[in-house]
Amino acid sequence: MINIKVLEVKSEIGAGTRGASLGPDAVKIAALDFGSLYFKKEKTIEVPNENRVLFEQVKQPHAKRIRGTINMYTRVSKFVKKTLHSNHFPIVLAGDHSTAGGTIAGIKAEFPNHRLGVVWIDAHADIHSPYTTPSGNLHGMSLAVSLGEDNIDNKINTLDDTTVELWDELKNIGEICPKIKWKDLVYVAVREVEPAEADLIKKHRVRNFTVNELRKKGVDKAAVEILSYLDHCDLIYVSFDVDSMDPKISMGTGTPVPNGITEKEAGNLILRLVRSRKVCCFEIVEINPTLDKENQMAENAFEILQKVSNQLNNVL
Repeated sequence: MINIKVLEVKSEIGAGTRGASLGPDAVKIAALDFGSLYFKKEKTIEVPNENRVLFEQVKQPHAKRIRGTINMYTRVSKFVKKTLHSNHFPIVLAGDHSTAGGTIAGIKAEFPNHRLGVVWIDAHADIHSPYTTPSGNLHGMSLAVSLGEDNIDNKINTLDDTTVELWDELKNIGEICPKIKWKDLVYVAVREVEPAEADLIKKHRVRNFTVNELRKKGVDKAAVEILSYLDHCDLIYVSFDVDSMDPKISMGTGTPVPNGITEKEAGNLILRLVRSRKVCCFEIVEINPTLDKENQMAENAFEILQKVSNQLNNVL
């Protein structure tokens, strides 16, 4: 039986739509509605957030609230590292997807000599940089941070010196940059990609299991192929953005994209992945109950969370 620790990261400073910081509490409400004692049984700890900066003027328009994001990365990294060091399995319930870069930094801080594979289940590629972003929202840059990627070839923004310095600081948190390699990244259900990101995906031949491919092959076969593709990695981190699922399931996320996977497909895929002993961390992000009806997205996410936890306790 493995020891699980749930880390609550109620941060939304990397998003453009408000409400994602309420996601972890929405999942707790879903647990109560299901009559579950999950949050009594599992150890939980909350990482302090920087949401106060939402009320301050944006000073870096191409990397909004980046100073607060640096603080969040540093904190999340320390909490993840400490959790792993104590031989617990971190399950991260986060607000927006920007702090996933801090999760990756924490894994690398604890295992600096291990090669880390990433399974990114998401509608979006999240490999923009301040040089290429059309929005300036850092939840679209978390993988670029971890890859140490500027994508200067597709530059559309001119940055001031302060933004450049802060971006470099963000990439170098933990004094390891890059933290992951392109060939160690696998996308699942990514379907809304902008030209600057598409260029990088093509250049580095990033593997993307599309929704159609997932359905054609079936979840079990896709999971086997994902794990086989990352077999050279020592550890694997699974990041699940709920907008990977189709909006028909629920609109409770900030950037919904049509033609996504179902809750059943997402849950079965994740369950199959976490059977691998290489999987060292699982994260759920971007639940936004302010955009939802009757807390449907959080209920879907909680069902997946509960099944994953049972899988970890029973198999590993």
